[in-house]
Amino acid sequence: MSDSENIDWVARARGLQEMIAAAADDTEAQGKVTAEVMEALHDADLFRMALPRSIGGGEATPLMLMQTIEAIAQADASTAWCVGQGTGCTWGSGYISHEVCKDIFSSREAVLAWGPPAKAAAVPVDGGYKVTGEWRFGSGSRNATWLGGHSRVCDAEGNQLKDEDGKPRMRTMLFPKSSAEMIDVWQVMGLKGTGSDNYKVTDLFVPEAYTTWRDSQPDRVEPGPLYNIPLLTSYGIMFSGLTLGIARTMFEDFKKLAVTKVGGGMSTVLRENAVIQSQVSQNEAKLRSSRAFLVEMIEEYWEAQCSGEPPSFDVRARLRLAITYSMNQAQEVANFVFQACGTNAIFENNPFERRFRDIHTVLAQGQSHVSNYEPVGEVLMGLPPSGHRV
Repeated sequence: MSDSENIDWVARARGLQEMIAAAADDTEAQGKVTAEVMEALHDADLFRMALPRSIGGGEATPLMLMQTIEAIAQADASTAWCVGQGTGCTWGSGYISHEVCKDIFSSREAVLAWGPPAKAAAVPVDGGYKVTGEWRFGSGSRNATWLGGHSRVCDAEGNQLKDEDGKPRMRTMLFPKSSAEMIDVWQVMGLKGTGSDNYKVTDLFVPEAYTTWRDSQPDRVEPGPLYNIPLLTSYGIMFSGLTLGIARTMFEDFKKLAVTKVGGGMSTVLRENAVIQSQVSQNEAKLRSSRAFLVEMIEEYWEAQCSGEPPSFDVRARLRLAITYSMNQAQEVANFVFQACGTNAIFENNPFERRFRDIHTVLAQGQSHVSNYEPVGEVLMGLPPSGHRV
């Protein structure tokens, strides 16, 4: 990859929209992104957007990452989720050695997948760890080449060890997918094409160099401001864009339907109905205003990161607000479309029901939870966030 600073990742994603959308039914049916779409995504290096430039990655800005995932989601939510999740996993490349990073990501088809922390136990042994455990929500794991397992560091009796500050020790174990047993559990309502299966290992040896922990400064090897951003915040930035992308496509498809559809008991098509016109106006405002707020806060947050000073509580809180608010506003738009479409929304051959299922599955993720408003409110009222991260 040459001149990665000047790559227009959004344009690359838009160039694949037609192909991704055409494959969306097969992606859902197969429970994973199709081989043809994966080939195109790898050709465009879209799983390498957040890898460091020092190893040939894109090291894209947060706004570019958000807009790229948004563009993919306009075509298919499952594909966008897999690219977003895989991009978040590459954040770990800033916290492992270049040698290990090149081993994991040297293959053109390299994809790292992982799920949230679990009860897995990693026992320190000579040269690394022996890890046993099972993890959930390995999004994109059916197309992955490597897996990560966030694990408790324990003694041989299973007691969790603590670091020098007295905090429980955690490490992410990185290992080839071939080392794990995959467990097919992904029978779900939406995002069916993400194949977010469980996976487990038993007494697997993982060398110390192939372990890290998110946002751990002692592990950090990359100085760029992108890797100042906490991993959970990076996911929030990308998944908010994803949700806006789903809602935008649903909304535009509804406008097309409204040209010809006559609502129940009405004598005119939907677009000529005053109630629909009013609701369309309000929902357009929801999408545009929440997206504008999100873009504003990503840019302000990134400017703070690039300054070398940590972003203030106020900036972090307003970014968290923009993430959560935009995701919930997008869901409201999707709900309006689903209801206004009437019976057109319930048939699989129409472009609404899968996106409706997908967006509600996305909103089950913690980035959109209304509890996020509490720490934001504390900061906005001049209080420190208590027991929450912003």
